[in-house]
Amino acid sequence: MKSFDLIIMGLKNLFRRKTRTILTVLGVVIGTAAIVVMVSLGLGMNESFDEQLKQMGSLNIINVTKYRNTPEGAAVNSKEIVLDEVAIANIGAIKGVQAVTPVMESYVKLVSGKYLAYTPVLGIDAGVMKDFDYSAGEGRLLQEGDTDNIVIGSIIPQNFFNPKNQYSMMGGPNQKPPVNVMTDKLQITFDMMYGEKQRPGQGGTENTKPPKLYKVRAAGVLVQSNDWQKNQYIFMDITHLQKLIKDANKAQEQGGNKGMGGIFGNADTSKGYERLMVMVKNIKDVDGVQKKIDEMGYGTNSLGDLRKSMQKQAQTIQIVLGSIGAISLLISALGITNTMIMSIYERTREIGVMKVLGCKLNNIRQLFLFEAGVIGFFGGLAGVLLSLLASFILNAVGKGIMNSGNMGMGMGMGGGSRISVIPPWLAALSIVFAIFIGLVSGFSPARRAMKLSALEAIKTE
Repeated sequence: MKSFDLIIMGLKNLFRRKTRTILTVLGVVIGTAAIVVMVSLGLGMNESFDEQLKQMGSLNIINVTKYRNTPEGAAVNSKEIVLDEVAIANIGAIKGVQAVTPVMESYVKLVSGKYLAYTPVLGIDAGVMKDFDYSAGEGRLLQEGDTDNIVIGSIIPQNFFNPKNQYSMMGGPNQKPPVNVMTDKLQITFDMMYGEKQRPGQGGTENTKPPKLYKVRAAGVLVQSNDWQKNQYIFMDITHLQKLIKDANKAQEQGGNKGMGGIFGNADTSKGYERLMVMVKNIKDVDGVQKKIDEMGYGTNSLGDLRKSMQKQAQTIQIVLGSIGAISLLISALGITNTMIMSIYERTREIGVMKVLGCKLNNIRQLFLFEAGVIGFFGGLAGVLLSLLASFILNAVGKGIMNSGNMGMGMGMGGGSRISVIPPWLAALSIVFAIFIGLVSGFSPARRAMKLSALEAIKTE
C-alpha cells in the first residue's frame, strides 16, 4: 500500500465517526492546554524573579568584602586579607572581569537655594563608571580626574522640597522638578538637619559651629532604570568623597560634637577598602569569576546567588504544575486507546479483507498508528492555540490587577513581568509530546489489528 493511499484511508476512517473523533481530540486538547498553561505559569514566575532582580541591580556585578562566610554561615575576617590596590589589580586580572572599583557609601543632603533633597551617595572610581552599565540621559558620566563633579540618579531631581513650606512635598515622576540640577548651583552637606526646623535638644550649643557645605557640579543625570540604585543615588569620585568625609568629621569634632565624630563614614583606607564592586563581561561567567575570588580568600555575594535560589524554587513549582498537566494528558491517552480499540471492532471485516488482498502487516500497523498520531497532532495543535489564548487572558487580567495595585508608585515593578510565558520551544514540544502520546496510545490497538486472523475477520458481520 502506498503512503498516499494509507493517509487518505486513515483520514476517511477518522471522519467516518466524526463525533467520537472530535471528543477524543477534545480530550487531547484539554490535556495539552493544561500542561502548557501549567508550565507557562512556572516560566512566568521565573521571568518575574529576573525582573525583580534587575530592579535590585545588575546580575553581572559581584560585591567583594574582606569578610568571608564560613560553612556555618558566620562572617569571619582574616588579618591577612586586605582590599587594597593590590587586591584590585589581582581581581581585575581574572579572565572575564571587565572592571573593578572600590566602593564607599554615605548619606548627604543635596542643597540648591531653598530646596533640599535627601540622598545616599556612592563613591566609586570615576574612571571606570562607564564600565558598570551606567548611562547618562543628560550630560555625561564621571571621568578620570573628576573631583567635585557628581552624577545624579534619575529621580533625584523630583526629590527636592522646600522645608519652609509645609505644603511642599517631593514631586511625582510627571511633575517638573523645582531644581535644574544641570544649571543651578548645588551643594552637599553631611548634616541631615541642615535647613530644617530643629526640635528641642537638636540645635547643639552656643559653641556648635554651623555645618559645612561643599560645592559640587552635576556632570550628568542617569537615565531611568529598573535598578533602584541608579535612580536613587548620587555618584562621585571615591577619593574626593573620602576627602569630604574626613573634612566633615574633623569639622564636627571642632564644632562641639566631638563625642559623635566619624558618623559620616569611615574615610580611613590605611587598612584597605570595606568593599569592592566587580563587573563581569558575560553573565555566564559570573559564577566562575565569583568562585575564583572566593578561592583568593575574599567574601563575595551577588544577585546571582539569590537568582539560583529563586530558580530552584521556580523549577520545583514547574515540576509540580507540569505533573498536574501531564496527568490530564495521560488521561486523554486512555481516550485515544479506547477510540482505536472501538475502531478495530467496527472494522474487523475490513481488516480481514485487507489481509486477504495481500496488504502487509506493517501497513495495517502504520494505518492505525497514523490515525492515533493525527488525533494527537490536531489535539496538540488546538491545545497550544487554546493555551496561547488562556495565557493572553491571564497576562491581560494580571497586568491590570498589578498596575491598579501599584497605583503608579512603584518603579515598574510588576508592570513588565508576565504571569504566563509560552516560548516557541514549549509550544513545539507540546505538539510533539501530544503526537508521541497518540502513537503510544495507538501501539497496542495496532498490534491487535495485526494479529487478527484474516479468515475469522472476514466471517465477522
